[in-house]
Amino acid sequence: MTAYGWVVALPFLAALIGLLGGRRIPGGPAVPAVAGTLAATVLAVWQAVGWHGLAERALATIPTGGPELTVLLRIDGRAAGVAVMVCCVALAVQVYSIGYMRGDPRYSSYAAFVSLFTAAMLLVVVSGDLLVLYVGWEVMGVCSYFLIGHYWEERYASRAAVKAFLMTRVGDVGFLFGVFVLAGAAGSFRIGTVLAAVPHMPPAALTAATLLLILGVAGKSAQFPLHSWLPDAMAGPTPISALIHAATMVAAGVYVVARLEPAFVAAPASAAVLALVATVSMVGAALAALAQRDLKRVLAYSTISQLAYMAAALAAGGADAATYHLHTHAAFKALLFLCAGAVIHAVGSNDLADFGGLRRRMPITFVTMTIGFAALAAFPPFAGFFSKEAVLGSLLHTTVLPAPVAVITVAGAFGTIALTAAYATRAWLMTFFGPARAPSAHDAGWSMTGPLVALAVPALALGLVVLPRFHPGPEVRTGLAGTVLALAGALGAWAVWRRDPAADPARVLGPLRAPFEAAFGVDTVYAAVVVRPARALARAVVRVDDQVVDAAVEGTGRSARGLGGLLRRTQMGGNAQAYLTGLLAGVVLIVVLVGVFG
Repeated sequence: MTAYGWVVALPFLAALIGLLGGRRIPGGPAVPAVAGTLAATVLAVWQAVGWHGLAERALATIPTGGPELTVLLRIDGRAAGVAVMVCCVALAVQVYSIGYMRGDPRYSSYAAFVSLFTAAMLLVVVSGDLLVLYVGWEVMGVCSYFLIGHYWEERYASRAAVKAFLMTRVGDVGFLFGVFVLAGAAGSFRIGTVLAAVPHMPPAALTAATLLLILGVAGKSAQFPLHSWLPDAMAGPTPISALIHAATMVAAGVYVVARLEPAFVAAPASAAVLALVATVSMVGAALAALAQRDLKRVLAYSTISQLAYMAAALAAGGADAATYHLHTHAAFKALLFLCAGAVIHAVGSNDLADFGGLRRRMPITFVTMTIGFAALAAFPPFAGFFSKEAVLGSLLHTTVLPAPVAVITVAGAFGTIALTAAYATRAWLMTFFGPARAPSAHDAGWSMTGPLVALAVPALALGLVVLPRFHPGPEVRTGLAGTVLALAGALGAWAVWRRDPAADPARVLGPLRAPFEAAFGVDTVYAAVVVRPARALARAVVRVDDQVVDAAVEGTGRSARGLGGLLRRTQMGGNAQAYLTGLLAGVVLIVVLVGVFG
């Protein structure tokens, strides 16, 4: 097995050990979970240092009667970098969970599912076969169901898990058929063969395949209209929010499109659809984040918005810019979710109205979360500034998108910068400034604060390190405009908060707050269009089952019982004298009939 085969296998083995005997291992289930992820991280970093070019290694080939299924590893610079990103975030989550999940009776299965989730995402990253990639894609979906529903005894958590599972499954159906169309047109599931065949594919088949893949991306990466599962997924433990929403599942869709970028560039209609979906998602989610009362839901809608930036860059042909923002987003969003977990753990509430004045009581969390918010808002010199400017540069110089679509997408991207800075500043001020409402709050132990410090480093410096490799141009051309917009959004939120530090700045939204907080009622539309008709159909099926199927079965039973009753009467109750009397009467009747008619 190659080194990258072990990168996938080590978290998988940790999951297997944790599920089979996590509680019996000396030191508890954290030992295999952390050890497996740490080993995979070290190996991934060692392999990625100085990696260049493209390498493929086939481990097995399985005949299918059609295109062969190949267990194939395909590693390039992008895959090597994303593998490191996934491992680092997963390691931070596993270490953080030691303190956060202390005392949880289901910690063993939790840690094992996190390891399995990590292995599945790594399989998506390094797989060179679309069908094997899809296996990892689906395993992530199953793990997310169990992790989001970790507190299954709470109805809101179990419902959120089912919602996430069903909505992502809708997208996955499209993704699978897109894989089949691409493989059918290329004659192979191998990614390299598919990409080489793109110039020769029929345009209709290529457009159909990429549109189907976009449906899968919309589900997995929470883009409009399959995005509403992500905010509800906050019902899971906060470390799971960091894992799912930063570097793994939601990033999978973006990463797959980046891997198949030539197919989308060759299908301009699909690229235009992806750009418009991204524009709606980035602006709509940013407006929704501006009005949320729950800190984790603010970050969830922020994730939708930032993923839309990546999708927009991909639609514009800027796979490097999208991957660059994927890396920085993984750092600062994982940091923000883990900081949010620290705050929630200390205060005992998710509600921003219950926070305030925490900067002195939680200094480590304050400093690290400030770095995370600054990176999210794209202030220089934090990592998010450079990666977001790379995305904007790819949009401004696109040759893939039609001009009207490019203009709409650029306008949405610039507008979202101001909105992002506004909701980030609002959450920051309401958490750490104003009246103190939790006098007993304090920073947690090393297992929770250590990962915060570790993730703050790339959130601050990753832009300067990665910029030369991923930036599509020789310089950042949109930095001034982006910084001015970010400052405008941040100052606007600060000015409103300053008038009354004890109140929520979102009050200035007035009548718009309700629709913003409800994310424009998308779930209400789903309830009217999907849920209610499905329930009505289910009730109709129940009525048919009760009144037709069951009635027919019960009627058959009643008829058989009635016929049995008649036959029972001919038995005369089992009385021997009655039988003898009946026999004699019959004999007499026969004699009489013979005499009369004989």
